[in-house]
Amino acid sequence: MITDVVIIGAGPAGIFTALEMIRKGSKQKIILLDKGASIENRRCPKAITKRCVDCKPHCHITTGFSGAGAFSDGKLSLSSEVGGDLPQLIGDTLAQETIDYTDKIYLEFGADEHIEGLENTEEVKEIRKRAIQAGLRLVDCPIRHMGTEKAHDIYLAIEKYLEANGVELLFHCECTNLILENDTCCGVYVMQNGKEFEIRAKRTVVATGRRGADWLERICAEHNIAHQPGTVDIGVRVEVRNEVMETVNRVLYESKLIGYPKPFKNKVRTFCQNPGGFVSQENYDAGLAVVNGHSYKELKSNNTNVAILCSHNFNSPFNQPIEYAKKVGELTNMLGAGHILVQRFGDILDGKRTWPKELAQSNIRPTLPDAVAGDITAAMPYRAMMNIINFIQAVDHVVPGFASIETLLYSPELKFYSNRVKMDEFFTTSIRGLHCLGDSSGWTRGLMMASVMGVLMGRRIALEEQQI
Repeated sequence: MITDVVIIGAGPAGIFTALEMIRKGSKQKIILLDKGASIENRRCPKAITKRCVDCKPHCHITTGFSGAGAFSDGKLSLSSEVGGDLPQLIGDTLAQETIDYTDKIYLEFGADEHIEGLENTEEVKEIRKRAIQAGLRLVDCPIRHMGTEKAHDIYLAIEKYLEANGVELLFHCECTNLILENDTCCGVYVMQNGKEFEIRAKRTVVATGRRGADWLERICAEHNIAHQPGTVDIGVRVEVRNEVMETVNRVLYESKLIGYPKPFKNKVRTFCQNPGGFVSQENYDAGLAVVNGHSYKELKSNNTNVAILCSHNFNSPFNQPIEYAKKVGELTNMLGAGHILVQRFGDILDGKRTWPKELAQSNIRPTLPDAVAGDITAAMPYRAMMNIINFIQAVDHVVPGFASIETLLYSPELKFYSNRVKMDEFFTTSIRGLHCLGDSSGWTRGLMMASVMGVLMGRRIALEEQQI
């Protein structure tokens, strides 16, 4: 097959590359491929089975059109301070301008016009004061909450728009390698229905998301694409009753807190807060089960969940941060017999495991029904565990009750975007004709910034087309 542009990965970065090319009048042929299914054919059977059945060949939650975004909580962070390090590459001004532009596209496809976190300034000041007293920083970030079910509808509308405008979508199609000739990327090798073939292209855009970060890391090493080990996030998903988070949920919707707790002073942050949400499970290759959280527009639980992530930066000679995080996850999965582990915070402080009977007697009932009560400290590295404990106790000063005995911690919560591809402001790598976008590139974290990177890539391709 021959095309002008081939995009690997149909997550937000890949989608918005194609979308912006169309909006800017590009006439180039685009092929967008993903190893998962189209969004209308993505189904997680857990809603019926009540437990993860480890779908083959790929998890429906993490692969397919819109990537993990289709089943995420659907929150768009509208501040350039949130979502990774892309502003370091393109500048704060352009990052914020493109966020505003991209947000309008989401609105065009049906996103809710309401923005969370803009009102109640006096109450925000009080929350910030308590955060400062606790040694934490509260990041101002307006949130547009699409909701898990609404995000699915929005991305379905985008999928149909791309199809109607000539983008060729290839599903259940896995990229196996790049085609390199004389230090130039000339396309990709792909596998579909057991058959391998080539897609030749003038430009290759890799946007494989967190799901494909380890694959891109291997590709970079194999072909000497300039990159460096970046940050890996290891943490837990915390769940409390809505009553504990009531003020923060109402005033901010999502409280983005950052701290550097003693004794290690690593960066620890909250991420992906879900008021009235549900803890969920995602499966990666080799059966690795990791925890996440969802928040629906209509369906609500009695709990709020939020990730607490500890950032690890490794130095020479170690250069395998993704594998390190996977080992932590694998060990935790082993203790839970392949399931997510859950433990009460008070039991961690008491140095004991949590038993199912204790969960049944608690005020907080787990929203992940097949999580296994146990001891996450038996698998979590000491440094990460101490950072998490001390951070939770600091957050308790901001949100009284957050560090209660019954607070639930689910493990492992891992974010695979540690490989940082070296690029210029046009996302050009050390290999001609190759661009890397989104979370797998190491430059973004989350829906909005990945979408922004796609918009800028699509705009650049369309502009160069007009200059020819």
